[in-house]
Parts: sequence; C-alpha cells; structure tokens
Amino acid sequence: MRNAPDELMIFAAGLGTRMQPLTADTPKPLIKVGGLTLLDRTLGLANEGGIKNIIVNTHYLGDAIKKNLQNTSVKVFHEKELLDTGGGLKNASSAFKGSTIFTSNSDAIWSGENPFLFLAKHWDDGCDALLLCAKIDNVHGRKKPGDFHLSENGTIRRSGNWVYLGIQIIRLSLVDEINESVFSLNLIWDNLIERKRLKAISYSGQWCDIGRPENIIIGEQLLARKIV
Repeated sequence: MRNAPDELMIFAAGLGTRMQPLTADTPKPLIKVGGLTLLDRTLGLANEGGIKNIIVNTHYLGDAIKKNLQNTSVKVFHEKELLDTGGGLKNASSAFKGSTIFTSNSDAIWSGENPFLFLAKHWDDGCDALLLCAKIDNVHGRKKPGDFHLSENGTIRRSGNWVYLGIQIIRLSLVDEINESVFSLNLIWDNLIERKRLKAISYSGQWCDIGRPENIIIGEQLLARKIV
C-alpha cells in the first residue's frame, strides 16, 4: 500500500561553513546556480511534485530567506538557536497535518526524474523512513567514502558506497520518540538501522552536491547537460 505525503520540510538553517566566503553575507540556500537560488530550485521541484504544504526552517541570515519567501505560501520557522535536522523537524512538526512527510536539504542540483515524484513512487506505508540514495561513483561533487550500504531488500546500514542525496520520506512520530530538543536525524536513522527499519531507493537520475564553492560550476554543467 502506498500513500505518499504531500508535505515537506526544507532544512535551511545551517551556517554554510563549507561554502565560505560565499556565505559571509548570503545564506547557502540563496546562493545561485545557473541563475536560480538553490532554495528556489528545491521549491520548484517540490511544486512540480505536487507538494502542497512546505515548511522551511532558518537560523543564519534567516531574514534574507524569509524575504525571499515573502510572496509564497511557504511557512518559515526561525530558530534562535540551531536545533540540527532532527530538532528542527521536531520544532516544526505541529505545522504538518499528515503522519508522514518529505524532508529535503537545499544544497543540490538534480538532473533527471523529479526526485520527490521518484521517491513517492517507491514509498510504502509499511516503511518508517525511505532515503533517496545513489552510488558514490554515480554522483558529482562528493568525495568518498559513502554513507551507507544498501542491501538487496532495500534496508541499509552504515558505511558503504551509497550516498544519501538529501531527500527522504519519514514518519513524524519518530521525532517525538527523542526527548532532546537539539539532535540530528542521524540519531533516528541509527535507531531504525538497529531495527532493520531504515530503507533506501537508488535514484535513476544525476545529482550534484553544492557543498563547496568549486562545486557550483559542476552543478551548472549538469544543468547544461554537459555531464553525461
């Protein structure tokens, strides 16, 4: 049974340390690649994917992100203190109506099938969290090692040659199981790995991590289809 969500949390609260000096006065989600900001590209994919309720968390230079979103229906949750990914999701969980949502980073360039639609096709209600991944040799702007090992039945464990591409579907109830207010989603994933409940699916298209300034040109080449 598949009942994919239509709600999304975009993580945009990070300090963008690896993108210095570009992030000295610009938050990383507002850095432009191919003429559009990373955040606007993520929102465009989400809208194409039929996602209706979108939440963005902010911290570093949050006013700039809020201004960028002022003419949209996106809700902004500003964090006075960084809550990390898990804490940020827990802090904003009351804004969601459903029991499962998408979460997404905002620092990647995609080429191929819409990643939200692709992930939605493979979601199953019997799953707790489903991560979008790809083999390390098939992605751009990311160095070895990978993040996970992907088994034949779709379950994953730490260490391996598969890279998390920054988009997942996850059950909101999982953040309520964590008592802390500041924590990473990695804590939830590790709990699921122990129970063999964390799954992943291999993305069919191409992906570039815009985690460093030198990766911007790689992302633009991918958009221009100069990378095969």
